[in-house]
Amino acid sequence: MSDTTLRISDDIKTAMRAKDSTALNALRALKSAMTNAAIEKGGLGTVLDEPEILAVIRKQIKQRQDSIEQFEKADRAELAANEKAEIAILSQYLPAALTEEQIAGIVDQAVSETGASSKADMGKAMKRAQELSEGRADGKLLSAAVMKRLS
Repeated sequence: MSDTTLRISDDIKTAMRAKDSTALNALRALKSAMTNAAIEKGGLGTVLDEPEILAVIRKQIKQRQDSIEQFEKADRAELAANEKAEIAILSQYLPAALTEEQIAGIVDQAVSETGASSKADMGKAMKRAQELSEGRADGKLLSAAVMKRLS
C-alpha cells in the first residue's frame, strides 16, 4: 500500500474517534472511489500507484466543486459550505500546486519537446505538459497556459 493510502486509512480512524462526520464522509467516499478505480484497473486487490491515487482525489474534488456550483444556484449555502469543507479535507492529500512561473516553464518545455507550433498541436503539447506537471497543476490552468503559448 502507498503512503497516501495508509494515511487515508489512518485519518478515517482518527475522524471516527473524533466523531468528525464531515471528514469521515469525505474520506470514506475517497476510499470507495479508490477501490472502484482499483477494480477498474485490474480487479479487487489491485494496488493503485501514486499518480492514479492523485487522479482519484482530483476527481473527487472536481465533483464537489460541481456540487458547490449547483448548491449555490439553488440557494443552499449550508450544503455548499459542507462541500467546501470536504474539498479542504481532500486537498490535504494533494502535493503542493505549481506556481505560474513553474507552469510556464513546463509549458515551454512541453511545446519545445513536441514541436508544437499552432493550436492544432494543442493535444500533443497538453499531454506532455500534464506528464511533466505530475498532477501538480490544475488542468484548466495548464490548458490556458498551453493555449496562450501556442497562440
